[in-house]
Amino acid sequence: MYKLLIVDDEALVREAIIEKMDWEQLGFVCIGDCEDGLEALKFIERETPDVVLTDIGMPFMNGLELTSELAKRYPDVKVIILTGYDDFDFAQQALKLQAVDYILKPITASELEAIIRKLAQELDLERRQVQDYEQLKRQLTANLPLLKERFLERLVTARMTEKQIETSSEYFHIQWNGSLLTELVIDVDEFEWTLPSTLSDQELIRFAVYNIAQEITSKYEGTEIFRDRENRVIVLVSGNTDDELQELTMQAAEEIHLAVTSYLPIKISIGIGRSCTVKDDVSLVHQSALSALDYRYVIGANEIIRITDMEQRERPELLSVVAWDGELITKLKTGTPQEMDDWIRKLFTTFREHVYPIDICYIYLQRILLTMMHTLYEVNSQATSVFGEGVNPVTDINRMTNLDEMEVWMRDLCGNAVSMIRSTREDQSANQIAKAMEYVKINYTDPELSLKSVAQHVALSSSYFSSMFKTYNGRSFVEFVTHIRMEKAKELLSLSAMKSYEIAYAVGYSDPHYFSGTFKKHTGDTPTEYRNKLTTGKA
Repeated sequence: MYKLLIVDDEALVREAIIEKMDWEQLGFVCIGDCEDGLEALKFIERETPDVVLTDIGMPFMNGLELTSELAKRYPDVKVIILTGYDDFDFAQQALKLQAVDYILKPITASELEAIIRKLAQELDLERRQVQDYEQLKRQLTANLPLLKERFLERLVTARMTEKQIETSSEYFHIQWNGSLLTELVIDVDEFEWTLPSTLSDQELIRFAVYNIAQEITSKYEGTEIFRDRENRVIVLVSGNTDDELQELTMQAAEEIHLAVTSYLPIKISIGIGRSCTVKDDVSLVHQSALSALDYRYVIGANEIIRITDMEQRERPELLSVVAWDGELITKLKTGTPQEMDDWIRKLFTTFREHVYPIDICYIYLQRILLTMMHTLYEVNSQATSVFGEGVNPVTDINRMTNLDEMEVWMRDLCGNAVSMIRSTREDQSANQIAKAMEYVKINYTDPELSLKSVAQHVALSSSYFSSMFKTYNGRSFVEFVTHIRMEKAKELLSLSAMKSYEIAYAVGYSDPHYFSGTFKKHTGDTPTEYRNKLTTGKA
């Protein structure tokens, strides 16, 4: 029940309002009545009603003065002004003071009941919103650990501004111990089970790795730990100098490696990245740590690998293959099956011309396969259709004994990958356009609806979205929005008594004249002419 206070200097008016209304049935209880604003203000200080129904002309403090005081002291209290003053200035002042209604006397009980019912609905809505907000706050508190993990993951995978990092770090109570930051990434190499294992067994082991690493790193100030979406353990370490940071990181890595391999039936590799300042692009540190981890496929597993050590080594010619990886990703994402086939032929021609040992070819092809798998999963997580059920291409290629066999297998595999990526992108494009069209149909009433806002909704650039929309829809984005709005306008002209300018606002036009011009261009008639034709049966 909502609490109501009635304020009027006429006792008969107060009594009539109280007695002629079934307040309980309306969801209200009348907690009192006062004869002037000053008395009402003192009463409100004790009782705090939800709604105040007040006259304007009263001694000591009039209704507008009371409304002004309530707006300052009790902004949540709703005020309805009930007065005999038919004065625009009074009404304007009341609205400025955020009175919810301005009612002229005399008013019938049924009219007042309708106003109170409407206000009750608004109060119900506000109460639900407050309850929803409190529920969201409780959910937020419960999900803070997960949200912190998502922030840390974003920190190492996306470019964040210094302000974003500072604000989020403060929100999650993260204390960086210095201005420099580096990362170590921990991943399981293989399981050494004495009994057959299940996925749940492996997940328990991975969780145990995380717990061990968390316990060890908790001793080091300025460290944060989380698991990424690949089930790798990521540890961020902060410090004041690069030498201090590298020493601290290596010490933590050695402790983690020793503890994990001593207590668990697994081997792990740990990659240590370069360092940067916290305000720099931390994602580059993350990429360097992952690159260090990838060297396990070259130097062997169960090692601690620093990217700085790898970069200082004298590399054989084979390891200058970053350009090949880039070409592969480009061919996979934008090439045709024939272009992919030509690229594989070129790759194996290089192998033969340099007379690489077969073992070196294995290593390089594994790298290519890993790059291809990462690219496939970026585009479509259901990549097993390319490899076949239960097939691991990285291990399968080790069963092949010559370059000819490898080349045939790689050409077939990469060709299938290109075909799948092209098909997936076409499906994604169609889905995005369908999503955009549905968004327009729901939000056509918004005057701010634009190509840019809809492109952002479907996560595409404006130029690409515009071109793609025309291709898939057969008409431009503006033409489609106009068509939707005109159809809705015709419907309102046919089924409602709304005026032309009201219909303009209702279908998303802030300028009624522009709406009329667009309607005439679309239908050949002005809105008034169109409605008249409907009335005479000529439309």
